[in-house]
Amino acid sequence: MVTTPDTPKLASPFSRLHDLLTSETSLYIIKRVLQALLTLLLASALSFFVIQLAPGDFLSAQRQNPQISPETLEQLEQQFGLNLPVWQQYWRWLVQVVTRFNFGMSFAYQRPALEILWERVPNTLLLSITSILATWAIAIPLGIVSAVRQNQLTDRLLRVLSYIGQGFPTIITGLLLLFFAQLTAPLFPVAGRTSINHEDLNWLGQILDVAWHLILPTLALSITSFAGLQRLMRGQLLDVLRQDYIQTARAKGLPEDRVIYVHALRNAINPLITLLGFEFSALLSGSFIVETYFSWPGLGQLTLQAVQSQDLYLVMASLVIGAVMLIVGNLLADLALSFVDPRIRLSKMN
Repeated sequence: MVTTPDTPKLASPFSRLHDLLTSETSLYIIKRVLQALLTLLLASALSFFVIQLAPGDFLSAQRQNPQISPETLEQLEQQFGLNLPVWQQYWRWLVQVVTRFNFGMSFAYQRPALEILWERVPNTLLLSITSILATWAIAIPLGIVSAVRQNQLTDRLLRVLSYIGQGFPTIITGLLLLFFAQLTAPLFPVAGRTSINHEDLNWLGQILDVAWHLILPTLALSITSFAGLQRLMRGQLLDVLRQDYIQTARAKGLPEDRVIYVHALRNAINPLITLLGFEFSALLSGSFIVETYFSWPGLGQLTLQAVQSQDLYLVMASLVIGAVMLIVGNLLADLALSFVDPRIRLSKMN
């Protein structure tokens, strides 16, 4: 085949790979990953040394047991590395994490810490993601209604509702929902992720069973977040509706629904997308409380038990995985914002 100067050349796989790696999105992701690695290193070091400041260790209870010989205790100390200086324990842990992705053995469970965590991470993600979906599905429409009917009775009622919701932190909301569950028992379950007969149900029944157990924990996490998001949606939409281009669209005779839901809402919702990462982090921190209240088998409950028993490597693995989830959540929020609004350049974002 004879090529001419006007014949388009097919890009080689190497050039396509080069373009992909040097694109704005790829460079931004690489930069954020490098920042995340440094953050994880500093956070893990600080957490490790703070945990070691607590008096005693995992073997403190065993030392009080006269049936356990000093030789056995010494052997356990060597096995767990508790006889080493703190900095040496951290260095040994860090090396095995980096080289073998091994977060150490759990003292209490005598199993790899990461293996235990993978059993709990899906439950925490399920609770957090369900709470985000429920919060946005309720708060965004109510915020729009409140803005469209500004200063009317509906707007005033919704504003009062949001003020009340913001006044209840997760720790109080969880307690109130526990009291509500007791009053309405056995309507809502308050313990665990599934019922006793879960395995005997068909696939649809199992899904409904998990969803049934999700109702109260999801409400506990969503109420405060929903109130703040509703107020923010109302304020953002009101600001956009006052812009000149909205007045111009109305002057051209466009239907009011099109003006609100196509032109105004698209710009008003952008700032809310930036909050997704922060919302995810807030839900993760709040899930620690909710999981304890409702015996939800997630990271929060596991981490609390590990801290109480001073299960060092299980605590470290929980903290690192939790930090990774927060970092990924913030990164996805930034990428979603640039996807929704092409005017926003990732290279200009910090």
